[in-house]
Amino acid sequence: MQNSECLAIFEKYLVEDKKASANTLASYMRDIRQLGDYLDAHCNVSIVEAGEDELGEYVAWLRGAGKSVSTVSRCIASTKCLYTYLCINKIIDFNPTGKLVPDKSTQKLPQILSSKEVEKLLEQPECVDAKGYRDRAMLELLYATGIRVTELIDLDVDDVNLEKGTIKCSGGKKSRIIPLYPAALTALSNYISEIRNIMVTSHAERALFVNVNGSRMSRQGFWKILKHYQEMAHIEKEITPHTLRHSFAVHLLENGADLNSLQELMGHSDISSTQIYTHMVDQKLKLVYDKCHPKA
Repeated sequence: MQNSECLAIFEKYLVEDKKASANTLASYMRDIRQLGDYLDAHCNVSIVEAGEDELGEYVAWLRGAGKSVSTVSRCIASTKCLYTYLCINKIIDFNPTGKLVPDKSTQKLPQILSSKEVEKLLEQPECVDAKGYRDRAMLELLYATGIRVTELIDLDVDDVNLEKGTIKCSGGKKSRIIPLYPAALTALSNYISEIRNIMVTSHAERALFVNVNGSRMSRQGFWKILKHYQEMAHIEKEITPHTLRHSFAVHLLENGADLNSLQELMGHSDISSTQIYTHMVDQKLKLVYDKCHPKA
């Protein structure tokens, strides 16, 4: 089997069976193309012909090229996923990835904002024009729900239920209903009732949040908006579109949310993805203890 054919069937599997997100799909396929190019150039074998030695050399090559621990670990995960699929479907007789082990590393905890910093950020959009109403609604909604940025920009008008005060998020493997706190509901209601119809250029447009051209907001567009308000708020922490999601999770745990409920709200298929936030809360409590206890 040629590498191109192998890539095609693996991509189809990720899309149709694994229901991989756009970001996961792009990352896995980039990793597998890199693997195929390496095997072709350095080992003169195809993906389905590679054995333990070739794959071990590939991982050593990644490390020797100065790739970060997280990058190497992701490449190993992509490779294991590929060969597991090939083995299960009897395209190969033996899975050669058994000896591939990611480097041990201290997991870098994501950046979060304090409650005061969140309030400062959310206060920045001024509701004096269409852009201000839209931006206020986007930031409030992101912090109110903890949804991913891709989920935010993928929202349609029909996903909002103002009467019940909820949104329907269809990201991941299954959709979920997420409630909104009053300020977020007000901001979203004002945007939908007063602003959105004058921003869209076509009644056929179903996107909830649109850019100045009346088309669906892009990730890059939202990134620029967020950075603009970060500068206005004079927040020195490095804020990414995922920062409000992380802050949402930690703040809920700090205020008594249980892990299973948080998992449901975040849309995590595996609770281990949610447990990282308990480590962040524990770390914060330790910092408070070390700072405040008289004998610490």
